[in-house]
Amino acid sequence: MPTAHGVMGLYGGEGFTDQLADAAALLGVPPGRIADDARYNILGAAALLAREIDAMGKREAGANVATLAPALARYAGFTPERSGSAVDGFARDSFAFDVLLTLDRGINEKGALVPETPVNWEQAFAPDQLALMRAPMVRLDLSGDRIEAGGYAIDPLSETLVASGKPDRSTAAGMAPMSTDYGPAIWSAASSSNYSVGRSAAISAVTIHTTQGSYAGTISWFKNPAAQVSAHYVVRSSDGQITQMVRNTNTAWHVRSHNSYTLGIEHEGYISNSAWYTTAMYNASAALVRNFCAKYSAIPCASAYRGASSSGTVVLPSSVKIKGHQHYSGNDHTDPGIYWNWSRYYDLLNPGPGGTTKVLDSFESSVGHFTTSPTYSGSTTGISSASTALRDCSMSRNGNCSLQVKLVDNAGSTAPWAVRLLSGSGSPSANTKLSRSNGRVGLWAYAGGSGMSVALGVDDSDGTERSISRPLAANTWTWLEWSLTDANQWNAWVGGNGAITAGTVTLDAVWLFHANTSYTVYVYLDDVQVKN
Repeated sequence: MPTAHGVMGLYGGEGFTDQLADAAALLGVPPGRIADDARYNILGAAALLAREIDAMGKREAGANVATLAPALARYAGFTPERSGSAVDGFARDSFAFDVLLTLDRGINEKGALVPETPVNWEQAFAPDQLALMRAPMVRLDLSGDRIEAGGYAIDPLSETLVASGKPDRSTAAGMAPMSTDYGPAIWSAASSSNYSVGRSAAISAVTIHTTQGSYAGTISWFKNPAAQVSAHYVVRSSDGQITQMVRNTNTAWHVRSHNSYTLGIEHEGYISNSAWYTTAMYNASAALVRNFCAKYSAIPCASAYRGASSSGTVVLPSSVKIKGHQHYSGNDHTDPGIYWNWSRYYDLLNPGPGGTTKVLDSFESSVGHFTTSPTYSGSTTGISSASTALRDCSMSRNGNCSLQVKLVDNAGSTAPWAVRLLSGSGSPSANTKLSRSNGRVGLWAYAGGSGMSVALGVDDSDGTERSISRPLAANTWTWLEWSLTDANQWNAWVGGNGAITAGTVTLDAVWLFHANTSYTVYVYLDDVQVKN
């Protein structure tokens, strides 16, 4: 990948657009200052984006951010645009989508604060693009809205736009077909100049990489004939979306002398920042590798590395079949680096029979899966956008911290409070898999007032089920628990049947209920967990 300079990751050519030179010309300073000075790096990025917005005539105050998607796509800085090139379009649209998704979900973590800004996705992209990129339609009240138009409908389980009727695996209206090697992946071919057709050895190993760049930028780079590098698959951080770029039967160029027998997976992010390695990414990557293990007898999942992470090159024996770029001889790359959790990855590749207690979120170091506000879901009623969900270390049941949920009344509504506090933004791929067998899901909860009750939403194979609600006493910590196998504890919500039937499920949300009140109520959650 070309080097991304500064906090804004601006490119200096090397096969991509020379954003440093362009920004320097706009600001009247040397390119080196744009690259090395954080203030000018940010100003340079702002100037580049403003140029694209001005070209659209969208600079007016209060412009709908969704309408800026074309400007974001042009700003991306990938391979200089070629007129009418669908090859470049997918990568640029993916970049615009990632920017808008960050605005839509907001960020309030580790000192970074980006307020939620609802995105009207249907104004940003065409339906085929929304389906391809799995845009979140979670802001719709799925229990009340039934949206279907133009051959597309909202899938109540994933809460994304999908093609209705029989799936079409062919390219249509610019939409990439799905992979024939791995069904969940999108197929978007790398340049034929960046890999070799066929193989000189049988497939017998998997290499884990980190992109040192964005998902969209990596896709664009692998399509650039000058790159002379590729991988078979690229995984997106935000939701685990996978794009295949080289067929399994062909040789990607990713690990030097070991290319002939390996499959390469690039993971979006940077080795210096652990935040890129999300639950959604781990889950998606592990599912892909489990598919390899089932398909290629020379790659048993039990042969994956499970030792300590490291920041340098540590050559592992050939008997370790699933390992990082840093673990191969003759290579100087150090990815996936010190923050890749090999033990966690091994457990995902080799799921055990259960019989344990697994804490899904302890809130000791972060908000965990609860990254969006209480009003992010369109199914939430009665409360205002001033409501928040933040890590709080002044109150806890276990350890030092908990999740503080501040519920502020919506003065313009008389509806009872029904708060769908999403886990993993409501996406099954972004949540930890739970085993139904003898499974009980629970959490500690504390309410600063009376009249509160709590329920859970669980994504099942046929839709989402919602548990019966349990009352929460005021001003004391209470343990609340629901059995995954007892149908009497579950009701059908969206697309569900009122019972948990799948062998593995995921937590969709914690629901908080209260009669409409003008008072602000604080609820604290701690140690969300599953017991088998």
